[in-house]
Amino acid sequence: MVILTLNCGSSSAKFQVYDWDNKEVLGVGMIERIGQEMSNIEHKPLGKDEYEEEQPCPTHKEAVEWVLKTILDKDHGCISDISEIKAVGHRVVHGGEAFKKSVIVDDEVLKTIEELNHLAPLHNPANILGIQGAMQVLPDVTHCAVMDTAWHQTMPSLSFMYALPYEWYEENNVRRYGFHGTSYLYTAKRASVLLGKDPAKTNVIIAHIGNGASMCAVKDGKGYDTSMGMTPLEGLMMGTRSGDIDPAIVTYMMNEKKLSTSEMDSILNKKSGVLGVSKTIVDRRDIQAGVDKGDEICTLTQDMEAYRIKKYIGSYYAALGHVDAIVFTAGVGEMNPTYRRKSLSGLENMGIIIDEKKNAASVSRNCETCISADDSPVKVFVIPTDEELVMTEDTYALMNGTYDVHTNYNYYFQSKDYKNKARERALPGNIEKNPALKDIIAEAK
Repeated sequence: MVILTLNCGSSSAKFQVYDWDNKEVLGVGMIERIGQEMSNIEHKPLGKDEYEEEQPCPTHKEAVEWVLKTILDKDHGCISDISEIKAVGHRVVHGGEAFKKSVIVDDEVLKTIEELNHLAPLHNPANILGIQGAMQVLPDVTHCAVMDTAWHQTMPSLSFMYALPYEWYEENNVRRYGFHGTSYLYTAKRASVLLGKDPAKTNVIIAHIGNGASMCAVKDGKGYDTSMGMTPLEGLMMGTRSGDIDPAIVTYMMNEKKLSTSEMDSILNKKSGVLGVSKTIVDRRDIQAGVDKGDEICTLTQDMEAYRIKKYIGSYYAALGHVDAIVFTAGVGEMNPTYRRKSLSGLENMGIIIDEKKNAASVSRNCETCISADDSPVKVFVIPTDEELVMTEDTYALMNGTYDVHTNYNYYFQSKDYKNKARERALPGNIEKNPALKDIIAEAK
């Protein structure tokens, strides 16, 4: 049984092909520049060379058709017949308060998602186009919507409400929603496995640090608070987003620079954060290279970002009262020891003690590692995220009628015997280049 997952942006479509019976990723890929004069596709099929092609792709319907043509190709495809695809899981960025878990798509669901477009005007319309395109091309299979925001619907009102006129919440849906929900679901469940604890009795703080970055306080296995807000702009300093600022700066600079609302929105979302402070750099690897060379601006940029992570750890620790583990995930969280070290330095009195050698050795997306000192009361894990796997299992369970909200549902990756086959194949190569990695692999309990 094959499950296809799609993550559609305004001009892109990421896809993954998963063999559920054998628990194996058969292929992953992406189409970029949908709607432009020429689009391109990249596909990495299991056991074959990576494939790339260019051709016009005017809409998401053609994008889905191109995906199917590619994965069915006898030379560079990964399945032999379209009938193997039994369901499609779609990422939807914003589910508002309407969706507390993933759902099978029907006309009413599509209408509700469309009614939430004002909460995510850059994302939800593209998500809908992807769903509609896939339903036209694959009309006879189950289509499911997996919401970024659903995980956070367990937050109490004291966490999600803003100190603003209450009617703004009642009439305009102004509240904290949070994002990166599938990543938090996966890493929270995996952290419980590594701790050998029941998720319902586990408290963790998770730092999802990529180009977009956020944090989540998980109390008794459920989302309790998160750094992103009504939109993904709030919270941590990110690749191009400002994160937390004094809101009065917005009106002040609009008056000073005679900026329109759209210009200010673009600055806060696309020209701030790491890019804004460094002036020219977005990629944290380039920031790290500058830090290693003693560049003052790169050092300031990195220190600012790590300091904000540290402040959120402290505040979430206070909110939770007891913390079993700190978890780092996503590109920067998984691959940059310096960011992790700076984010955790000085927290020893809180029982968070990092082992410098373990931390330095943890550079891999193919294994879960423990980088805390042996005597650290709070464990520190690096857990590579797997959002596509959450989407895949939600879709499978919905199709089979076994799905429920995550507090009542056991994911198969919650088993201590769970293995990611693709990561297992790639790990020996990582260890060959970095032998110390072998000694810090976290074992399920």
